[in-house]
Amino acid sequence: MSDIIKLLPDSVANQIAAGEVIQRPASVIKELVENAIDAGATIIKIILKDAGRTLIQVVDNGCGMSPTDARLAFERHSTSKISQASDLFSLHTMGFRGEALASICAISQVELRTMRKDDNIGTRIVISGSTVESQEPDVCTPGSNMMVKNLFFNVPARRKFLKSDHVEMSNILREFERLALVNPNVEFLLVHNDTTVHQLMKCSFKQRIIDLFGKALDKQLVPVETDTSLVRISGFVSRPENARKRGALQYLMVNGRNMRHPYFHKAVMQCYDQLIPADEQPCYFLNFTVDPDTIDVNIHPTKNEIKFENEQPIWQILTAVIKEGLGKFNAVPSIEFDVTDAPDIPVFNPNANASHEVKIDKSYNPFNTSTRDSSPSTSGGSWRSGLNDATQDWEKLYEDFARNRDESYETMRGSALNDMTDDVDLSAVSSTMNDEAAGELDFGAVTDSQSAMQLKNRYILSPSKSGLMVIDQHRAHVRILYDRYIDLANLDALSTQRVIFPEVVDLTAAQNAVMEGIVDEANALGFDISCLGDNSWTLNGMPSVMNDVNPRELMLSMIDTVVDGSGKIADDLRHNIALSMARAAAIKPGRQLTSAEMEHLLGDLFKLTTPNYTPDGKIIITIIAIDDIARLFA
Repeated sequence: MSDIIKLLPDSVANQIAAGEVIQRPASVIKELVENAIDAGATIIKIILKDAGRTLIQVVDNGCGMSPTDARLAFERHSTSKISQASDLFSLHTMGFRGEALASICAISQVELRTMRKDDNIGTRIVISGSTVESQEPDVCTPGSNMMVKNLFFNVPARRKFLKSDHVEMSNILREFERLALVNPNVEFLLVHNDTTVHQLMKCSFKQRIIDLFGKALDKQLVPVETDTSLVRISGFVSRPENARKRGALQYLMVNGRNMRHPYFHKAVMQCYDQLIPADEQPCYFLNFTVDPDTIDVNIHPTKNEIKFENEQPIWQILTAVIKEGLGKFNAVPSIEFDVTDAPDIPVFNPNANASHEVKIDKSYNPFNTSTRDSSPSTSGGSWRSGLNDATQDWEKLYEDFARNRDESYETMRGSALNDMTDDVDLSAVSSTMNDEAAGELDFGAVTDSQSAMQLKNRYILSPSKSGLMVIDQHRAHVRILYDRYIDLANLDALSTQRVIFPEVVDLTAAQNAVMEGIVDEANALGFDISCLGDNSWTLNGMPSVMNDVNPRELMLSMIDTVVDGSGKIADDLRHNIALSMARAAAIKPGRQLTSAEMEHLLGDLFKLTTPNYTPDGKIIITIIAIDDIARLFA
C-alpha cells in the first residue's frame, strides 16, 4: 500500500494561510499599512477601486527594499522583524509572522515597486497567484508602492461571498480608523474611486479622534492618564451623559497596536455602573504601554487578541484612573457637605404639644341597663347612638372592601404573572375566602379569556394540548411586523408620513458608506432620507406604519443590520430594512400587556405560516410538556 501523507506545495499552503490572515479587502489594507509603519513611513496613501475588489494600492515613504529583499518578502515565513524564537517575547513591530505578503499574493495579482533611499534605481516585481511572473529594475521614488489587483481572482468561492461595495467599504473604513488612531504621528490619505475620503495630517491623539469622528466629541471626552511600574495608561473616555445606545466608539490599544480585550472592556463598563442606563455604552479611546515581555501577541494570525501577564493589577489601575478622571472633571454626581447656608432643623420635643388630660364621663355605668337604654338626650343615649352609628359604618366599610376586593380579582384575571409566589387562580382564591370553614379549595377551570398570562413582562404563557406554551412577546411581534412590512413593500403600499421636525443624524465615515448604499431602497420602503453632506443625513419622513420609534435609533439599526447580515445587499436589502424596522417598532421586553393585547398578539402570530421562528432564525415559541411539569411534582 502506497504512502498517503504528502507535503503540500507552497501555493496551496499560502492559500490555506490566506484563509486565516486575509478575510476581506480590509484585511489586506491592515497588513500592508502595518508593513509600511514597520518600515518607518510617515506618509501613507491608500487608493481603492470598487471597495478593494479591483485595486488596493498602498504607497509609503518608508525605507524601501533591495531587489533581493523584494523577492524574498513574498516567500512564506520570511520576515525582517524577528530572527529567533526569543524575539517573540520582545516585539516592537506590528508584523512578525512573515505570512501576510505570501497570503496576499496567493489570492491576488500583486505588483510591487520599491527602492531604498540610498539607491539610484529600484525594482519592480509582478506576482500572480504565488507565481513570480517578472522582476526587473525600475525607476521609482524611495519607499514602496504595493498594488493588489483582483482580490480572490483564483478563489471564486471567497470572492462570491464578499458583500456589496458599500459594506466592504464600511469594513475598510473601520479598519482605517483603527490604524489612524493608533498612529497619530503618520499622515494618511484614503482615496476611493478617485474621491478623497480621508486626509489626515500629523497631530495629537485627541485631534486625530476629532478628525475621524467629528468635532462633537471635543467637549464629550474626559482625559485619563496614569503611569505606574506595570503600565502607562493614557487616552480619553466620554462623559456619562454622552453614552450611546448604538454606535459607541470603543478602542483599546497596546504598544501601538489595536486589540480586542473583553476583560478590560468590562473594567471600563464597571466604572460607569449606576451612571448610565443598562442599555447604553460609553465611548473610550485608551492607550496601554507595557513592557513587551509581559504580553503575548502570538495568539491569532490577525494579532488582535493579546494576552497580558498582569491582567488583574492592570484591571485595578484602569478602573482607578477612569474613576479619577470622571470625578476630577465633574462627570459624576458629587455630594456637597457645605452646611453654611443650610436651614435650621428644629429638635423634636415629644412633650412640646402633648396633652395628658383625659375626659371621663363619671356618670356612665356599664352595668346600668337603664343608662344604656336611656333616651338619646342623655349621655348614655349618646354613647349607644354613637355605637350603633359606628357599627353601621364598619359594616358599610366592610361591604365596600369586599366589593372592591371582588372587583380587583376580576380585573386581575389574565393579567401579568410577574410574581411567581402566586401560582393559584385568583378567582378561585376569592371564591373560597368566605368558605375557609369547609377546608377545601376549588381552583376551578381556566376559561378562554384567562388562557393568556404574562410572565415577568417578557413572556406570554398559554395552555396547549401538549403542555404549557411559552412565547417571547418581543420576538413574536417582530415576526408579525416583519411579515406585514414585507407584504406592504412587495405591493409598494408603504406610504410616507412626514415628520414635524426632521431628524438630523451625524454618521461616522463607515456608517455613511453603508447609508449611501441603502438610501434608495429605504426611500422606496416609505422613508424620506436625504444627504446633507459631511456624513450628515436628515430624515424627513417615515413609513406610516411606524409608531413611537426613535428616528436616529432606527437609522443606526438599519445600518447595523445591513453590515451584520450575510449575502449581498442587492439580494436581501429589503429583508434587512424590513427586519430592522420590525425590531425597532416591536414591543420591548419589560412592557406589561393587557389581556386583550396578549390575545390579539397571539391571534396575529398563529395566523402566520411560520410563527415558530423570527426572520433571523431565533425561536419564538417553546412548549413545556405535561410530563416535564409532572416530574417537577414527583
